[in-house]
Amino acid sequence: QVQVVESGGGLVQPGGSLKLSCVVSGIMFRIFGMGWYRQGPGKQRELVAHITSSETTYYADSVKGRFTISRDNAKNMIYLQMNNLKPEETAVYYCNAVQPFSNWGQGTQVAVSS
Repeated sequence: QVQVVESGGGLVQPGGSLKLSCVVSGIMFRIFGMGWYRQGPGKQRELVAHITSSETTYYADSVKGRFTISRDNAKNMIYLQMNNLKPEETAVYYCNAVQPFSNWGQGTQVAVSS
């Protein structure tokens, strides 16, 4: 069974940075395109960045140039480096496959506030 555990969230001031981590178990991780999603208060969950099995990366327009997604297949992990964070990016951040598994992790809360 797929298990996903996200970590690294927290409270940060506008303009600050955070690095999120996600470890995935129960799958042949290296063959999956993986992504970071977020769901803000009263908003739908959205895909903000993803990385293919060949490590090509894609970003939502709103985060281009500020967020960097990466993966470590040896550790079954993906990461999201987030720079210059904005208050409207306050959300619970989740990782999952690009074609999401039915099991979602609990996510990690990111709060951007002064």
